[in-house]
Amino acid sequence: MKRLLTTGLMTIAVIAMQAQNIQLHYDLGRNIYPNEEAGRPKVTMTLEEFKLDYWGSWFYFVDVDFSRKFTESAYTEISRELNLYGNYAAHVEYNGGLSKSGSFQQAVLVGMAYNGWNPALSATYSLQLMYKRYFKSYDYTSSYHSMQLTGVWYLPFGKWSCSGFIDLWRGEKANHHGQLVLLTEPQLWYNATKHLSIGTECEISNNFIYNTYNDKSFFVNPTLALKWRFY
Repeated sequence: MKRLLTTGLMTIAVIAMQAQNIQLHYDLGRNIYPNEEAGRPKVTMTLEEFKLDYWGSWFYFVDVDFSRKFTESAYTEISRELNLYGNYAAHVEYNGGLSKSGSFQQAVLVGMAYNGWNPALSATYSLQLMYKRYFKSYDYTSSYHSMQLTGVWYLPFGKWSCSGFIDLWRGEKANHHGQLVLLTEPQLWYNATKHLSIGTECEISNNFIYNTYNDKSFFVNPTLALKWRFY
């Protein structure tokens, strides 16, 4: 597994050369929930890119979690959209990653997206409804089907910008299957220069963490963050 993780990190290094921006987040979750999230990584690096082309768009991000022993995990989401008619597009996506203890749930999503923007093309939003196929459940015994509803937004105002996503899907926790999972990560940035931004991300989730101490399901995990845009 360490060899796979090293190979994955080498791949991420190649991706980083093409990334649109890089973010560094100091996560406060372990301080807020010392019992339930005692093993939550404190530092996460995010590589992100959104690119338009004649046929539609590409988007990906890669999260790399760090510890005192260097890396703990790497998780990625990669999506491709093909323009159909007006604001509608076909959407295909892959979610997955690796950690020292094994792999994340791998999933493929296929569906439709409705994309919108303001007249100046500065503020954007997207609403996506997708079929979701997990390759394996958390206990690695079987694959299973799901559905996911996703909203994505980007809103600039002066020197500030707000972006993020919200996901709702049918997921699972230990001994509980078929329940609604919520995950949203709004970000607020102060764009200090053309390239450098200072801000925060707040991960809000319910039924997202598979195994928790005290059977807690709802979490609010803020970060302190820096972002560097390459262009």
